[in-house]
Amino acid sequence: MDLQLSIAMADNPRTRAIFDHRVKPDGIDLICTPLHASELFWRQLRFGDFDVSEMSMSSLMMAVAGGDDRWVGIPIFTTRRMFQVGVLVRKDRGIDKPDDLKGKKMGVPEYQQTAALWTRGYLQHEYNIHPRDMEFWMERNDDQSQGAAVGFKPPKDVKISYIPNDTNMGEMLLQGKLDGALRYLAGTNNLVDRSSADLYRHPDFKTLFSDPHAEGVRFYQKTGIYPINHGMVIKREIAERHPWVILNIFKAFQQANEIAEKARKEAVEYHLETGLLPPEARKALATPLIRHGIQANRKVLETTAQYSYEQGLTPRLMKLEELFAPSVMEQ
Repeated sequence: MDLQLSIAMADNPRTRAIFDHRVKPDGIDLICTPLHASELFWRQLRFGDFDVSEMSMSSLMMAVAGGDDRWVGIPIFTTRRMFQVGVLVRKDRGIDKPDDLKGKKMGVPEYQQTAALWTRGYLQHEYNIHPRDMEFWMERNDDQSQGAAVGFKPPKDVKISYIPNDTNMGEMLLQGKLDGALRYLAGTNNLVDRSSADLYRHPDFKTLFSDPHAEGVRFYQKTGIYPINHGMVIKREIAERHPWVILNIFKAFQQANEIAEKARKEAVEYHLETGLLPPEARKALATPLIRHGIQANRKVLETTAQYSYEQGLTPRLMKLEELFAPSVMEQ
């Protein structure tokens, strides 16, 4: 009889073959729940609702550094994005370049979330804008934050205030009480995020970079980094009782990723054949950007750990061996 495990994660092309059971881990029956990351991480860190789940890399590092050993990491990275180029600002605040962020009040759903961690590290290392140069306003209170579940305390040199419960980040941005948002989430239909206004298409707002895509390309070409936001974890008690499940789950997600990659390449070939893409795009589009495992992602993971330590979220530079199961370290 197969081992039955609950799993929660975002439903996207890289996980869909798991959700619809085209791919099944050997010896494991997965009960899948699709959840928005904001709600998922809060539920998992606070209540441990699921046996296996997607997990914020920042929260995982903070939890382990703080002595929380409930989770074992599996190097499955289905959610990654250039969040750092999507900083949102009011048009009337004279913010046209990163240096203009100094002294500004910036909203953020949660200070320690991985998207915000990456954005701050990017601003610091690419443009010499340090977290202490801005004032942060955080939307999630202690009852609904990941940070409260992992013992987050604001770094001493950074000013962080909490957005009152009777309003939200979107309203404060519209009212001009905030100058911009390091990360803005709205209309996500989860139990954590409160904002609802669509500000990315609002006439009073713009992104910090006039061409976020071009800035993301510049960063990738310079660093080779495509930021990882989420990994996967399994409850330690399950991993210790059934150590074989870790590699079986990893292999299943590898297969699901291959299915998604095959579909992506077929779409690329279609557009190339129809002439909608230039021939020189073939090589770039043939490169798989989402790969699982430690070996393919070591630089990105170690940079995440570096940013976490630099920003005072973890008291020491976390080693990957502290986060992930020994059986996957060579994968």
